Amino acid sequence: MHVRSLWQVLRVTHSRLRRDRSGVSMVEFALVLPVLLTLGLFGTEVARLATTKMKVSQIALSLADNASRLGQTDNSTVTPTVSEDDVDAVISGALRQGLGIDFESNGRVILSSLEYDYDTGKQYIHWQRCQGDLDRDSSYGNDTDKNGINGPDIAGMGKGSTKITAQEGSAVMYVEVFYQYEPLFENSFGAGVREFREEAAFVIRDDRNLDPGLTGSNSDSSCS
Repeated sequence: MHVRSLWQVLRVTHSRLRRDRSGVSMVEFALVLPVLLTLGLFGTEVARLATTKMKVSQIALSLADNASRLGQTDNSTVTPTVSEDDVDAVISGALRQGLGIDFESNGRVILSSLEYDYDTGKQYIHWQRCQGDLDRDSSYGNDTDKNGINGPDIAGMGKGSTKITAQEGSAVMYVEVFYQYEPLFENSFGAGVREFREEAAFVIRDDRNLDPGLTGSNSDSSCS
């Protein structure tokens, strides 16, 4: 009799549990939570990566544009030159533009003046200045032993088969920007550390005395 009663109690309890739906939502939430969390983290990382890449691209465009305008405010009758202080100022502005992504510690900007050499008819880098803690060199040369006159020829600057070149009496302000992106979540989705590289170029806007290169001294933007 006791065993039979226990069996009936178990049947009733089992029947109640089968009809009980009070914990369904909690169980369903527990099942989908890992999926929702993964999608949320992935979306956050992708959005941050895209935003950072856009900022790096904007730094390159702004620096090339600002460098191309140097000398425009000179009202003297003499064709203006560009000084080391001028270049330091525009590059410092680029670093300030990247404060939100800690660009100075994780990136590097390289500004080159691509010009045409009358004597040889070659494209060459007249001067080049850099800032940023990331150790990177220009993909095209330097302003010393690989400037296009010394060392290998420079057909032009730019990605792909179509190269940007400077015309006689003018110069192209060419910017290369490197930045190491660290994921928000360590080793998120196996992405690891990514490196962005952006380039931009602008032809100088007004007449500029190119012969002396950069005037002044004590540059804060040496590439060495």
